[in-house]
Amino acid sequence: MVRLPLTPAEVARGERLGALLRRARGCRSMLDVALASHISPETLRKIESGRVATPAFPTIAAIAGTLGLSLDAVWAEMNQSEETVESRDNSVLAVARHTSLAS
Repeated sequence: MVRLPLTPAEVARGERLGALLRRARGCRSMLDVALASHISPETLRKIESGRVATPAFPTIAAIAGTLGLSLDAVWAEMNQSEETVESRDNSVLAVARHTSLAS
């Protein structure tokens, strides 16, 4: 099976997810969280570093449960970040359009 390349938005979302999980993990070791989530430490490391930008839902659910994060909270933070990026991108596009119209 050929995997399509990730879009920049998917890569950014994976990086945000990794950052969220690292913050939630706090001082707990990666090994402890991975074992409690029934995943390999390597998988957790890849997710936290953004190398796995689109992890499987059960994997995220297991990690979130271990870290005491609700899936609603994870989803809300991910959407809030995307809306901020979209808003910024739309502002940049609006300025670019305005500038090109003025020229």
